[in-house]
Amino acid sequence: MYEGTHEVTNVVTELHDYNVYTTDIALQEAVRRAGGAGHEAELAAYGARLGCAETLRMAEDANHFKPELHTHDRQGRRIDRVEFHPAWHGVMRMAREQNLVSQPFSDPRPGAWAAYAAGFSMHGQIEAGSQCPNSMTFACIPVLQKEPELFAQLAPKLYSRKYDARDIPLEQKDSILVGMGMTEKQGGSDVRANSTRAVPMRGEGRGGEYEITGHKWFFSAPMCDAHLVVARTESGLACFFVPRYRPDGSKNAIHIQRLKDKIGNRSNSSSEVEFHGAWGRMIGEEGRGVPTIIEMATYTRLNCVMGSAGLIRQCLVQSLHHTRSRSAFGKRLIEQPLMRNVLADMALESEAATQLMMRLTEAFAQAAQDPLQRAYQRIVTPAAKLWVAKRSIELSAEAMEVFGGNGYMEESPAGRLYRETPVISIWEGSGNVMALDMLRAVSREPDAMHALLGDLHDGLSGEAPLRAQVAGLADALGKPDLEGQARRHAQQLVLLVQARLLREHAPQAMADAFIASRFDGQWGRIFGMLPEGISCEGILGRAWAV
Repeated sequence: MYEGTHEVTNVVTELHDYNVYTTDIALQEAVRRAGGAGHEAELAAYGARLGCAETLRMAEDANHFKPELHTHDRQGRRIDRVEFHPAWHGVMRMAREQNLVSQPFSDPRPGAWAAYAAGFSMHGQIEAGSQCPNSMTFACIPVLQKEPELFAQLAPKLYSRKYDARDIPLEQKDSILVGMGMTEKQGGSDVRANSTRAVPMRGEGRGGEYEITGHKWFFSAPMCDAHLVVARTESGLACFFVPRYRPDGSKNAIHIQRLKDKIGNRSNSSSEVEFHGAWGRMIGEEGRGVPTIIEMATYTRLNCVMGSAGLIRQCLVQSLHHTRSRSAFGKRLIEQPLMRNVLADMALESEAATQLMMRLTEAFAQAAQDPLQRAYQRIVTPAAKLWVAKRSIELSAEAMEVFGGNGYMEESPAGRLYRETPVISIWEGSGNVMALDMLRAVSREPDAMHALLGDLHDGLSGEAPLRAQVAGLADALGKPDLEGQARRHAQQLVLLVQARLLREHAPQAMADAFIASRFDGQWGRIFGMLPEGISCEGILGRAWAV
């Protein structure tokens, strides 16, 4: 008689049916602090929906069944259509119905920005690929608002909470998505090297109609109903609104060459395209195409911080769930002293990223009229995008290690998180671009930088060593030829900002542990380096409230 060789014991059941919002104490506190208490019922409902088994399976399917490109129909007509698994449309519908495309602009209630940041980062914990088209659509709104005639036509479709996946002219749709096309193969981040050209058809300059010919090496989310595209005119680079269908209803001459075979972010389609006389309408001033589209990028960089903070949070949650449920060497993993050090260190990183994300959102919500808010929007945002994205890569690798060999398996939740994190560090400006953008903002906005340094000094008034760090940063940023040290200055700035925010908003033990570890002179880039004397109990108890 056959007998089984083993029983399945001490194996962790996958995490499901938990509330992404109500288990996150720091996020709830930040939403309330920003006046978003009126949004909490919706956020809690969305948190429960995100954490349910059905949604988790839908997210897995959206990443397993990758989008497919169909360039022609059966009769040989050019269609350039990307087909998605129903699971993709399911997660996209969830985000749209939650208003995660336009909430800060379309929701008049107090705290809309905070609710958006919370919802966006929560959604990205469960399915990150859908963040790309939603983020770009969100970021195009302040750019298009400066084109009153065009925006009047588009606003109802941008603000709609009804998901519409139909591939038809945008005039016929209930809601639309808007993507971005900047990068060309010969230039990469150097957009000024772009060669795509635009020739006037009717009218010239702002509002004029142009034919665009050229290519884009990275054309994000080609299934979007329109894209903002940078192309060259006789007066220099300009920005154009380029829809999938021309005003007469015919398909626009945007030919998708192929979909990118990405390491991660598999649910979302990224592509290479060619323009063969594509119709476009100039937005912004002629010759000012880069500043016009960079305004859009400023908002997507904020989204990148939200996305990375969300991925960090999910890595932490998965690690806590695993270590609470698995035993080794006679104890649960979470009871092992060194594992507790690792987990507490990860928890500090997660809360620091969340507090930073929400503080940046506050600056955007206040339209940066005040020099301090302007500093957070223009100086801290690129530095935060660099730092939080980099830290998410390291933390996702640590989470995979917490799972051990199981974490390296494709079926592990750690695998998708690990593959997802690096793209945020690259998209919307790599680390070098972000560090240099921070320096550019420092030089162009001295009043904002002065306000930021003053706020850091005052907020860390009880921390003599950190006040010295603030003074050192101010001195360093006042020297010439800073480019070679730009990453160092960005790291120092973000750590000081995070320390200041934790000191103000987190429990004392958590702020103490962050400051003691990040500024002790021995801190490394691996987790589990908290010094002696740190109590992990309170940190871990706050980290995941289940």
